[in-house]
Amino acid sequence: MRAEETRPTAFVLLGIGFGGDSWHARWRNGQIIGLNEPYAYGYHHAEDHGFRVVYSQDRPEGPLSRLVRMGWRALLGFDIVHPWRNREAFFNSNVVWTHTEYQGLAAVTLCLLFPRRRRPRLILQSVWLIDRWETLGPLRRRFFRYLLQRGDILSFHSPANTERARAVFPNSRCELILFGINADDPKPPADPSSAVPVRLLAPGSDRHRDWRTLIEAVRGMANFELRIVSRTCDPRLLAGVDNVRIERPADNAELTALYQQASAVVVPLVENMHASGITVIEEATQMGRPVIATQVGGLEAYFGPDCLTYVPPRDVDALRQAIARLITEPHAAHDQVVAAQRRMREGGISSRDYARQHAEWSRELLA
Repeated sequence: MRAEETRPTAFVLLGIGFGGDSWHARWRNGQIIGLNEPYAYGYHHAEDHGFRVVYSQDRPEGPLSRLVRMGWRALLGFDIVHPWRNREAFFNSNVVWTHTEYQGLAAVTLCLLFPRRRRPRLILQSVWLIDRWETLGPLRRRFFRYLLQRGDILSFHSPANTERARAVFPNSRCELILFGINADDPKPPADPSSAVPVRLLAPGSDRHRDWRTLIEAVRGMANFELRIVSRTCDPRLLAGVDNVRIERPADNAELTALYQQASAVVVPLVENMHASGITVIEEATQMGRPVIATQVGGLEAYFGPDCLTYVPPRDVDALRQAIARLITEPHAAHDQVVAAQRRMREGGISSRDYARQHAEWSRELLA
């Protein structure tokens, strides 16, 4: 028997669009926007830690099958049809890893639908659930709790939502895991004071982005030009602001060019508990760009004040002053990038570390 066949199998259950083959094909063609991995989120790096990693696959669907899938999603609050299509790989694994609460809910549901099949161990990650918890109706909260508490480990990206989750799921093992991206090729720090005008880049489509505060902060700052990369920023916010525009890069090459042209990256946020913005902060760090971010969501667990500039939420003046310091204190910005890259390299904040943690938990569960 080959050595590979003796390894435990980890099945990565992701949503539609993140399937192993379809993601890899788009990544190879430069169609996955951002500093991404050949396979979504880098779970495949657990192959270096003794696991055989199998990703869920996207299946072709016509209008009728899509309608059925969306109908079940509306009824349950999560997609069960896509996981159902992947059920053989699911049940043939030793452990299942999910990336968001939607796949976690579906994973437990599959186990309940097939009580006679061998149940894999379940490491269920949630991203937005704790932020949304109080907005859910009582029946949906009870339903979601009933399902998720059957996971072996519930994981979260921020100390804030991990702590809250332990109150929501008092009988479950809730763990913090720091989310990391591809950190194999960091770029040298940029000099934010060398360009005129100073170009700021602000990528992100998360619902917790605070575009209004950022746009007001740069209004009238003639020496600064802001480019927002977002699908969700309301263009009406730009009315009367000449130094801001919205970009929508068609592929990864265009986004990389925007990073290379930028002197710094700004991540404006409203209050949240799930470390919103961390992917962009890590991307900017790897691209050698200093970062200004709102101090919310538990971001300090990833980067201290030596690594980036934090500002209070919804504070236009504080954000404007932090932006202005990019010119007056360029050496400080340089030192922050160096510290942030060191933190990612030595502090366990990369996709390789992220996969390693999943492998360590899985070995513990399978022992």
